[in-house]
Amino acid sequence: PGADILLAWVTITPAIREAWPDNPDKAPRWVHASSAGVDSFLFPALVEDPGVTLTNARGVYDQPAAEYVLGLILALAKDFPGTWEHQRRREWRPRPSDGITGRTVLVWGTGPIGRAIARLLRGVGMRVCGAGRRARAADPDFGTVHGASTLHSALAEADYVVLAAPLTQDTRGMVDAPVLAAMKPGARLINVGRGGLVDEEALVGHLAAGRLAGAALDVFAQEPLPAESPLWDMPGVMISPHTAGETTSEREALVEVFLDNLTRHVEGRPLRNIVDKRRGYVNDETHPA
Repeated sequence: PGADILLAWVTITPAIREAWPDNPDKAPRWVHASSAGVDSFLFPALVEDPGVTLTNARGVYDQPAAEYVLGLILALAKDFPGTWEHQRRREWRPRPSDGITGRTVLVWGTGPIGRAIARLLRGVGMRVCGAGRRARAADPDFGTVHGASTLHSALAEADYVVLAAPLTQDTRGMVDAPVLAAMKPGARLINVGRGGLVDEEALVGHLAAGRLAGAALDVFAQEPLPAESPLWDMPGVMISPHTAGETTSEREALVEVFLDNLTRHVEGRPLRNIVDKRRGYVNDETHPA
């Protein structure tokens, strides 16, 4: 309370809601999130106060997350976990693996991270399309972007479905049992967006039934993922602790984004990465260069 500017590192984000002052006059005027996703900041006192500007670290995680997704696709296609298990057992077991060239990927989420993923996957010969709020053709990164009316047909053709959408009221639980049932038999799901996008119970059911070939999950509805979650031990499932966008140079990049905005703030220029608090993400139409 009393601070004009709040730089919120991920480690303190959960405490912000509880510490937020009841008196709007004592609330920060500018809150900067050191993350791309801002769902933890979208509580009523912050969202409904027109005097509070929320910005995020948009741009920092785009390429690292894209590289991580490519790594996950390769690991799933080539069954690296199986190879490592054979190595651990000192077993020499040659076996064929899947290729990725020409495989179809549906990237659900057409923001900067989704676009970086699309560009990288197209670069290695994968067929990429997108899914978003608004259907469109001839997109420079996705080619075709599917809306609600064609989503299920796109799911039925995708070998990989990659989730890179923000968690909002509209996207929470969007990958539910009907969506999972619409996916191509033998497809694989990758989530580097937010855990709340997926109905984990439904996912477990589809994996256990063999309907899907596997999943690579970096984010979960509850983090850390509880030890009793069946996802830990399921064949074909890779789990990582919300690290898709993290790199050894991440902190320097985060500081650069904040310092650029701090300079803009001091000089009275428009801030970058201003989040539309109602939508829950940066609106490209108002994003300054």
